[in-house]
Amino acid sequence: MPLQYRAAVLHAAKAPLVIETVTAAALKPTDVLVRILAAGLCHTDLEVIEGSLRFPMPIVLGHEAAGIVEEVGSAARGVRKGDHVVLSWNPHCGHCFYCDRDLPILCEEYLGEGPKARSFDGESRARLADGRDVQQLMFLGSFGEYCIIPDQQAIAVPKEIPFDRACLIGCGVMTGVGAALNLDAIKHGDAVMVIGCGAVGLAAVQGARLAGAGTIIAVDLDPAKLALALTMGATHTVNASNDDPVAAAKSETGGRGVDAVIEP
Repeated sequence: MPLQYRAAVLHAAKAPLVIETVTAAALKPTDVLVRILAAGLCHTDLEVIEGSLRFPMPIVLGHEAAGIVEEVGSAARGVRKGDHVVLSWNPHCGHCFYCDRDLPILCEEYLGEGPKARSFDGESRARLADGRDVQQLMFLGSFGEYCIIPDQQAIAVPKEIPFDRACLIGCGVMTGVGAALNLDAIKHGDAVMVIGCGAVGLAAVQGARLAGAGTIIAVDLDPAKLALALTMGATHTVNASNDDPVAAAKSETGGRGVDAVIEP
C-alpha cells in the first residue's frame, strides 16, 4: 500500500498553508525515503508564500531539514536505513561544464529543473487526494512528515546532533560558513567584518573563525544579537545605530580597514 503522510501544502500565493494527506510515489532505485524530524523556515519559503518568488502549485515548501532514513532504493548509495541525515537542496548531474569545474551550485541540470519544482529527474514524488501532483520546493519539499529524494541529497551526520540543530546546516549554516570559507578567501590573521547577525550572519562569524581570521567585527542594530555574535567567535561588535562601522573597522586595523566584508 502506498505511503500516505501529512504535509503543509501551498495552493496559491498569499494563501495559508493547508495540512493535507498526500500519497508518496514508489521509490525509484536511487531514491531515499526520509522521515522529517525538524525543518527550518527560510526567507525563500516566505518569498514563495508572498508571491515574490514564483513556482508551480500546489507545492510543499521547506528545504532546510533533517531526519531519519526510513527506506532506500535498490541502487541508493551513501546512506542506509536508520541513518540521521541533513537534506541538501543542491543535487547536481556531475558531468556538465560547471560540475566538471567543481561548481555544483551552477549545475546546468540543477538550474534548468529547479523552476519546475519537481524532483531532480523532473517527476513528482507525491500527489494530492484528487490525483494532482504535488510540487517540491528546491527538490525537497520538507514541510511534511516524509520526503522522497535522490540519495545524493541525503547527507549522513552523527546521531548525537539534535535534529533541530542539524536541520539548520542545510541552508542557513551552509550559506554563512560557505561564504566565509569559499567566497572571501579569508586568510589566517585577516580582519573580517560581518554586517547583520541573524542566523546566516552568525554562521558567517563562525566561518570566519574557522578560516583563521584574527579580527572579526560583527555589526548589527540589536544588542542581543551582538552579544550572541561574541559567543560565536566575533572579537569586536559594532552597534550601527550608535557607531560608524567604517570608523570602527579602521580603528581596529590601524587605519587600513578590513580584508573582507560579508553581508548576508
